[in-house]
Amino acid sequence: MSQPDASSHASREPNRLAAETSPYLLQHAYNPVDWRPWGDEAFEEARRLDRPVFLSVGYSACHWCHVMERESFEDEAIAELLNSRFVSIKVDREERPDVDQIYMTAVQALTQRGGWPMSVFLTPDRQPFFGGTYWPPRARMGMQGFHEILQAIDDAWQNRRQDVRTSAASLTEAVARMSAMEFDPAELSVDLLRNAMRALLRTFDARYGGFGGAPKFPHPMDLRVLLRCWKRFGDADALDAARLTLDRMVAGGIYDHLGGGFHRYSTDARWLVPHFEKMLYDNALLVPAYLELWQIERRPDDARVVRETLDYVLREMTSPEGPFFSTQDADSEGEEGRFFVWSVEEIESLLETDDARVFCYAYDVAPGGNWEGASILNRPKPSDQAAAVLGMSADELDRRLSAARAVLFEARGKRVAPGRDDKVLVSWNGLMIAAMARAGAVLGEPRYAAAAARAADCLLANVRDEQGRLLHSWKDGRARFRGYLDDSACLIDGLVELQQATSDARWIDAALELADRMIRDFAADDGGFFYTAGDHEALIARTRDVQDNATPSGAAMAAFALLRLGRLASRTDLEERGYRTLQAVSGLMAEHPRAAGQSLLALDFHLGPSPEVVLAEPTSGAADPLVAEVRQRFLPGALLLRTVSGEPVPEWMAPLVANRRPVSGAATAYVCERGLCREPCTDPAALGRLLDS
Repeated sequence: MSQPDASSHASREPNRLAAETSPYLLQHAYNPVDWRPWGDEAFEEARRLDRPVFLSVGYSACHWCHVMERESFEDEAIAELLNSRFVSIKVDREERPDVDQIYMTAVQALTQRGGWPMSVFLTPDRQPFFGGTYWPPRARMGMQGFHEILQAIDDAWQNRRQDVRTSAASLTEAVARMSAMEFDPAELSVDLLRNAMRALLRTFDARYGGFGGAPKFPHPMDLRVLLRCWKRFGDADALDAARLTLDRMVAGGIYDHLGGGFHRYSTDARWLVPHFEKMLYDNALLVPAYLELWQIERRPDDARVVRETLDYVLREMTSPEGPFFSTQDADSEGEEGRFFVWSVEEIESLLETDDARVFCYAYDVAPGGNWEGASILNRPKPSDQAAAVLGMSADELDRRLSAARAVLFEARGKRVAPGRDDKVLVSWNGLMIAAMARAGAVLGEPRYAAAAARAADCLLANVRDEQGRLLHSWKDGRARFRGYLDDSACLIDGLVELQQATSDARWIDAALELADRMIRDFAADDGGFFYTAGDHEALIARTRDVQDNATPSGAAMAAFALLRLGRLASRTDLEERGYRTLQAVSGLMAEHPRAAGQSLLALDFHLGPSPEVVLAEPTSGAADPLVAEVRQRFLPGALLLRTVSGEPVPEWMAPLVANRRPVSGAATAYVCERGLCREPCTDPAALGRLLDS
């Protein structure tokens, strides 16, 4: 994200955030508020001064975080009150998800809602006693004003201290209880998947796709669950729901029709008006959903969406060293969405008259616009319908629109671009490494797998401490913060996908090392995982990350990664740990399946079919036609291994490939599952029929 111009604050000294690496924290470095980063020093100062702590948590792409900064944190009167009566701490939730989880739980317990910016008041011993989200600087439209809230909190601290401490103790106890949420265990059976499918279909919006009403989020894990339920149960409604949702999203304004990639979510039910920030994780999680739909139906548009999305990431979200940046802002020039919207006049100035007419009709650009006087590009009609109205073939329309998009994309590049948060987060990178690797394999695009490999190499070399433990964040050559459970789990999964895409054994070697350390550092006695390592900074609660939010839960990703890695490497101890983790969240899958999409994906893999396809090649590359038969099919549980005659076999691979040799000098496929093997075959068509059966 672009940093504030220091010249605009020439009369101010920077506060303590100036030494941070987070672009979000650096944005606040010249506020008149005496911000401090999270740490013991800030709480010791609060104890010394006998003051409460004001904790503000946000992230760089958060529109309302920017609003609250402009309205309140640049307000001299509010800053004076904060500086004289409180110790103020600013946290980037993307750097410190552990802190964010704990205090978001407190805010939700207090207000029954959550969001960012998150504003919480703490005692000097870190216990929360009051909180909320965005507050305007002064009371308006029935909302409390931040200035008045600060005065009330100060009054309570000075004159009703015991009430504050009682409230803090009670809320801290509630946070600990909610952080260790437990459910009655359920049997790990297909019934969990069937019940999840029914729950998703009950909330499915049959008109616009997605689940529930506005605001609408993509829910990529749930969509992938539906695709697996279609395959397992033959339920056409599950496939229809996933297809309609994916189609409506890519036709809507939530998709960037010029530059590729998806915005965060839609504020309306029909996917037209997004919050315009782009998050690395949304795009990483949506790519596999479109890839799987392509494997099922082979529609060119699904592959196009994958390529456009990943090309956007390579073009705008990839560091010179290889890893992927975190977010792009919603705002530019102080306005949300300004970079992305259009007027009829702008388009007519850039395109020939008839091309402008065609483009404006196809992309819903009209006088007065479709949002706040401007037009968000979207496709209300599919190409064949729009072409019929315009009096041309669908092919001609697509050709003309493609040429027009190129012109508009070039012109848009001359606008002031949204800010970019260029820190690298290991967990989100693991998700994108998996997406890039899988796309490279499925679409036959080695450049995507190569990008994934560059990112993984950089993370493994640079984002670890002296003991080899993963760290969480990397920026400007500095790796910081102890890694969290999802850092390890997501990167392990990405490394497994890299091996599947490239057949390079070193990725599994690295994944096995990370898996052993993850179990050692994060495992709980009941078979699940804590979100933080055993020697992590002591907070008021040690949380279990079991419910999916915008990203998969750490426990679910750990289960998924361990089950697949354990099967590939014939490590039954890893499979058993993955299974026990699923058992620990089985009640969540039963009671709240919409919060357990990634756990259900892991369960689907565990239940199978999950065939191991071993390809024995007389020479390198001889099995490529057989590989294509595997990769182009929707086989969510399949694992692929390749061996070449005369080449050494890694120790971890030996049990699965033992005695697998080319038959009659031809590349040969061996399809096995849990020790049961089919007849080897050398003909790609025969392999396809075998896999289909």
